[in-house]
This record gives sequence, structure tokens and C-alpha cells, in this order.
Amino acid sequence: MHPIKIVKNRSDIGAGTRGSDMGIDAIEIAAINQNNDYFNRYPFLDIDTHNEAVYNKVKTSFAKRINFVRIQCERVAKALEHTLDEHYFPIVLSGDHSSALGTLSGIKAHLKNKRLGVVWIDAHADMHSPYTTPSGNVHGMPLAAALGEDNIKNQINEVTKFTKEEWERMKNIGVDGPKFLPEDLVYFGVRDTEAPEEEIRKQIGLRKYTVPEVRYKGLDNVMDEVIANFSRCDAIYISFDVDSLDCDLVSRGTGTPAAKGFDPPEVTQIINRLISTKKIACLEVSEVNPLLDDRGNKMAETAFGVLDAVTMTLEKNRNEAVGNDSI
Repeated sequence: MHPIKIVKNRSDIGAGTRGSDMGIDAIEIAAINQNNDYFNRYPFLDIDTHNEAVYNKVKTSFAKRINFVRIQCERVAKALEHTLDEHYFPIVLSGDHSSALGTLSGIKAHLKNKRLGVVWIDAHADMHSPYTTPSGNVHGMPLAAALGEDNIKNQINEVTKFTKEEWERMKNIGVDGPKFLPEDLVYFGVRDTEAPEEEIRKQIGLRKYTVPEVRYKGLDNVMDEVIANFSRCDAIYISFDVDSLDCDLVSRGTGTPAAKGFDPPEVTQIINRLISTKKIACLEVSEVNPLLDDRGNKMAETAFGVLDAVTMTLEKNRNEAVGNDSI
């Protein structure tokens, strides 16, 4: 396990509601209020943003600000590739989830021909394209772009030439074409989807573990199954969108809250079990929006609690690896 570097990406231009650009600061405030020196322990990188684009008139209604989101994803991809090339383990803290495409693209550019597994802990499938989106918000599209899926069969929107061109450029960030295979994606907690997403998920065979299913089967049993399926992968990327948490239990401090989600210990256990594979290439946390929090700074505090706990596991694995190397 390599030393940790925090990558801070305060972009929120892919979301439908402003405020997730402040999520990283809210998480840092949560750490400060707990007298936790977490953010003083690790080197960090701040990525420039295009957040000023929110003042521009939206011209691409089926992929709002797609050109700026694409530029942001390119920035994130380069930052991730460079961070990994320097032999750091990146913990990415992001605003909205659209730039996860950049994270995935940067990891794939670093891995070259190695096989990447993806764990998407989220209330949403994020498998829309400009051709199927009901909202036009690009934070609902990162996995479709990363898999190169237009989902034309379920098209509902007539897309402009400009949007088509930008979408094609997004699909080829980092490396040309898909960043991973459909069979190497696992969803946890997805429960708020639209018909086009469900159709493409079934069509290409994406695996989904719902909250009730995880609890019925037992989290350890599910994780045994997931980890066995990832035996063919060389590396694993984990994306933790905080709307995977139960908004009634935690708070509504995220752009698209959804009820009946996971509790924080369940998410912590999922991530920790994945860390035990020693294949984790990157962990990303996204979509904390303190402007929407109905319980003070509760969502950021909860996200930090999960982050702090799983970082301890990462550090433990690293220390054990260093100890073994010295024997």
C-alpha cells in the first residue's frame, strides 16, 4: 500500500443543485470540530475548477455545461494519473459525482492494459447519457461515459451536434474507449433509477446489491461473493456517494437524497472488506452538500466518520506491508 495523498476536487457544475463544491470544506470542518488532525497528516492536491460556469446561460439542456464538465474530468484524470505514477494512494474528495469519470479515466490511464474493477456505492445508477437523461445533469452520466454507453435503444432526447461531440470526447478521456468491463462493476445501494437506466443495466448485465438484499443475505456473505468476482481484476476503484446513506437516518445534506439507504457502519464495512483485498487503487467520496443539510453539518460529519475509519484500515495494511518488507 502506497502513502496516501488527498486530492481535492471542489467542482459542482455537473449537479442540478449548487453547494457540493463546499462539501470538502464541510468535511474538513467536521474533522476540526472533532479535534482530529486528519487533514494535517497527508499531502494534498487542489484541482482547479470551472465553477464560475454556473453563471453562464445553459445551452445544452440534455447535458448541462457538458463542455466544462468535460474539461474538469480531463483535469481530474491528469491529476489522478500523475498521483498514481508518483506511487501515492489517492483519496479523492469531490463535489458532484460527474467528475468520477475523470477519476476512472486517470486510473485507467495509469493501469494501461490492467483490468479495473469498480464499486459504486450510491443511491443512483448514474447510467444516463444525453440521449436518455430526464434532467440534463451530467452527474447522472459518469458510468455511462466510462463504459461508452449511449443507450440509443432507450433514447428520449434529440441531442445537438455540440452535445454529441462533447459526449464523444468525454467517452475518450484518459484512454480511448471503455475504462472497464460491465462485468467488473458492482452497485451497492442503488434504489432511485429511471427506466432507461434499468433497461441498459439489464441489457449489459450490471450487478446490483440493494440495501434489503445485503441485509437479508448478510453483509459478510455478500462481500465474500463480490470479492470472489473481483479475483480477475488487477485493481479496484471505490466510489462512495453519500446519498447511498439513508437520508432519514443521517441527513438530507446531499444533492439527491434517498430514503431507505445504508447506515454508516454498513458502508464502512463494505469499504473495509474491499481494502482487505489489497487491490484498492483509489477511494472517492462525493456529493456532500452542506447547504442542503437539515441537521447542521451532519452529512459531512458522517462522511468524515466513514473516511477516518477506512483510512485507519488503509494505514494498518500499509504498516503491515512495510513491516513484512523489512523482515
